Amino acid sequence: MGFDWRRAAATPGANPDSSGGDETCENRKLAYFDGVFRRRGKFLIVFLLVLTTGMHWALLQSVAWASMLAGNLQTQTVAAAVERTFDGHHLCPLCRAIAAAKQSQKRTEASAPVLKFEYPPAAGALVLYPPTQFAVLPARQFGCDSSPSEPPVPPPRFLL
Repeated sequence: MGFDWRRAAATPGANPDSSGGDETCENRKLAYFDGVFRRRGKFLIVFLLVLTTGMHWALLQSVAWASMLAGNLQTQTVAAAVERTFDGHHLCPLCRAIAAAKQSQKRTEASAPVLKFEYPPAAGALVLYPPTQFAVLPARQFGCDSSPSEPPVPPPRFLL
């Protein structure tokens, strides 16, 4: 949960750790900038994910289709406008620009060489040798030895 500005503004100097108004003001500034940086960081991550997954092309294509459909609806019926918008034969300038940009992006991705790491074969066969001295360690018991084997006499009276 974030910093409550309304409560802090209503009770100046309510911070028990502060000795004066300057520290409280400084705490408010730090809390504000902390929230700003978190929001900007989240926005930056979402923006980078959108760019890396290619969602910006889908967004631009949706804008192009919406504008084409709105333009076609002014002169045609709904069915004819939808068919003309999505048939692929009547492209608007934005659709052509998007298609050209996608093709150039695919060409640059295809022309980038893929580097593969190749390791040289091992010089010889891998041979494992047993140790020269081998000692068998005694088996350890991992149980709990602190509990007695027999119940206490007389039995404890907890419920009386």
